[in-house]
Amino acid sequence: MNDAGSVPAGLSRESRPEQQVFHEHRRLLFSVAYRLLGSAADAEDAVQDAWIRWSAADRSQVADPKAYLTRIVSNLALERLRSARHKRETYVGPWLPEPILTGGDASDAAVGAESVSMAMLVVLETLSPLERAVFVLKDVFGFSHAEIAEATERSEPAVRQAAHRAREHVQARRPRYSADRTRQREVTERFFAATTGGDLNALLELLSPDVTLWTDGGGKVRQALRPVVGADTVAKWFAALGTVTYQGIEPADMRAELVEINGGPGVLFSGAGRVISTVTFAFDDDGRIAAIHNVANPDKLQAVAAGVRHDVGTT
Repeated sequence: MNDAGSVPAGLSRESRPEQQVFHEHRRLLFSVAYRLLGSAADAEDAVQDAWIRWSAADRSQVADPKAYLTRIVSNLALERLRSARHKRETYVGPWLPEPILTGGDASDAAVGAESVSMAMLVVLETLSPLERAVFVLKDVFGFSHAEIAEATERSEPAVRQAAHRAREHVQARRPRYSADRTRQREVTERFFAATTGGDLNALLELLSPDVTLWTDGGGKVRQALRPVVGADTVAKWFAALGTVTYQGIEPADMRAELVEINGGPGVLFSGAGRVISTVTFAFDDDGRIAAIHNVANPDKLQAVAAGVRHDVGTT
């Protein structure tokens, strides 16, 4: 485990007991906050703020540190999410979550991998802040309605209603995944080869006829401001990557590599000493690519550029 699992900056892991307890649950706290916020930077800030509150609390009155810390970070994330809603509504082009490099439990557990995928985080973005919190805590992390009611400072009936609404909403919109992760990896590798080789026909074979490409440049770099739909159009988009200058970088100076992003196989593009974009996929029942999420906003690539791998499992 690297910096993603460390105690807050400036603190020694071997020092006071409250730091040891916090460290034991830090990965869980980040995992909850990231799924609530869709931003690694905001999730890290929420975890740091949770540490401040934890270190100042009367811990002699805390019977269950895990539940207590989860309540703190959930409330902090909810506050951040509410304040971020307006900014996201006025965002230039499609708003996509901030990608993260993953490893550990998210790679091994299907529930963990799906719940942190770019496609699922996009669906969670359409929920109200409370519905999102309830869904994440109940359906992803397995907290009881009573525990969530305490964490979100709502009544248990209100939590049950929010859970029902959120579950229906997510079930209606959640991406359909092939259960075979080996197939997903194979298709991603073939997509990688076809894109870097500019092989249009090979790309067409891998794409669902109604595939949708979402690109997030945030107004910082040039990207499509609306979804790009259809296998032919999307295939031409990616086949051209090896023939055009992008963000001032010549094709010969651009590098692509297969990496694990948000719990699944993805592609990272870099050049001129910086990360240019990440590309992740959702697959249909036949194992073809049904959706592509391309994040190119440089403000959202800092976590990936730093090379920090997050273990965002659900246990």
